[in-house]
Amino acid sequence: MIEALKQYRWYWRIEPGVKYSCAITYDPFVEMERRGKTYGYTAALWEIGETCPSLFRAVDDFRKQQNIPATPMWKALIEPSWAPLPIRRLLGWLGISHYDRTGNVWNLCHYWSNFEIADLDFFRGEAYQDLFHHLDREGGFYYERWGDAPVHSLAVHLLLPPEKVHHFSDVGYSHPPFFQCPGNAPGGQLLENSALGPPDENMSPERPGAVGCRCECIDERRRNIQSVCLAKVQAPMSYHRPTWLQRFRKQYPYTVNIP
Repeated sequence: MIEALKQYRWYWRIEPGVKYSCAITYDPFVEMERRGKTYGYTAALWEIGETCPSLFRAVDDFRKQQNIPATPMWKALIEPSWAPLPIRRLLGWLGISHYDRTGNVWNLCHYWSNFEIADLDFFRGEAYQDLFHHLDREGGFYYERWGDAPVHSLAVHLLLPPEKVHHFSDVGYSHPPFFQCPGNAPGGQLLENSALGPPDENMSPERPGAVGCRCECIDERRRNIQSVCLAKVQAPMSYHRPTWLQRFRKQYPYTVNIP
């Protein structure tokens, strides 16, 4: 890890040419730490497959060497294959692009790291460092183009549980041609970002320190654009959302007993 960053725990990547269309009314570092988040993003899309044909296989090799199970997070990045198992295994054995050695194929979805807010302790940790050194020995940083976005994304889905990953759906962000904006102008501000948890006294609307941004989106861009990849990477998070019954019991713990 770069010496100059050792005194810092959190970082926010700011890319040249990006535009923010919201007044951010809260400190994202404070909220992520308070709610136990590790990695935050705005957009997810497909990687250019030709740039990193062997990356997924290299990461999956590491997963198997370390006996890391194929969790729902990991499986969210795998494209279901209709090919018979022997053919899939043959493709993996031949080293066909984006296949692991048993015939599973990466769907190429990844977080667009032009916006990411994350805990540096994750990247400094032993698990990520072991993965990075494994990839470094494979040589793909030099002979292919293993960029930070797919490497970070695969590492997040390999090493983190879903509740540690946060979609900043209330942040209006644009890096052409991709964007998101919730369209909640003053007077219609989002009262909360549900992925951060239930509302509390810090989430009231339109005041300094409130959780939820005041946004003015350009032209017709007045909603979060749902992409195929965004749906895929968010799928594991749905397993951890409380059911209506759990929410009811939390809100009314003493009033009724529902078996």
